Amino acid sequence: MSGKLYECRKIDLDFFNDAEILISSEVTLACSPQGLFRCFEDADAWSEWVNVIENVEWTSPQPIKVGSTRSVKMPGGMIAYEEFLAWDAPRHMAFRFNQFSQSFLKAFGEDYRVTDLGNNRCRLVWTVAIQQDGIASMMSPLLKPFIAWNLRKISRSLANYMKNDGRRFCTP
Repeated sequence: MSGKLYECRKIDLDFFNDAEILISSEVTLACSPQGLFRCFEDADAWSEWVNVIENVEWTSPQPIKVGSTRSVKMPGGMIAYEEFLAWDAPRHMAFRFNQFSQSFLKAFGEDYRVTDLGNNRCRLVWTVAIQQDGIASMMSPLLKPFIAWNLRKISRSLANYMKNDGRRFCTP
């Protein structure tokens, strides 16, 4: 990766309660919580169901735990270096951006809460928390509906993925 990286604020889990922008999506998935977390652990799977991810690479050794890191490449050459704040498989995971290739984010994190519904089904509540920087912060009222729409779209994509190609994660 070449180019400048910008440091992001080192948020903790409290950020998911009081961020400038908080957006949540809830989706029911046709998989067990364990199957969903196997999907989350697979670096290659992310680009199959998230439209804004081209590549994920774990940059810390397995097993995944609090403090684990990864890099995520996105369209337009954007890259994020992430650190996990929570990893309590199969119930909860959360991460933050430590560094990002764009300056418009002051802080960014995602929180995933999973509830077992039985019968090989689970509910995912996925929250995105953002604090923008500079002029981007004035755009928050305009960007929030777009971000919410895209999160719902990605949640539906995950649901479709777990019904089809993601079924491979559903068998131990």
